[in-house]
Amino acid sequence: MPPSSTVHPLKIIAIGNSRGVRLPQALLRRYGMADEITLEELPEGLLLRGSASSKLSLKQTFTEMAREQAAGLEDWRDLDGTAADGLDHVKW
Repeated sequence: MPPSSTVHPLKIIAIGNSRGVRLPQALLRRYGMADEITLEELPEGLLLRGSASSKLSLKQTFTEMAREQAAGLEDWRDLDGTAADGLDHVKW
């Protein structure tokens, strides 16, 4: 499991003739899950997504990148070498 993963143990419960899980309200809000979600079957397991577009705005993307870097979840040092690659002088 990646270091940024958080495990939330959930109980499977009876819902009518089906079975399901209850998701914490805070997680539903955080991931934009309101009335409907999308379930994706992957080799690693099941992935739940909010049905609304999960595409972030540019500002949201930069904010999330900064948060991950500050938390030590992202390491961009390998891109430091691109500053000295000389391509800034190339006319495109």
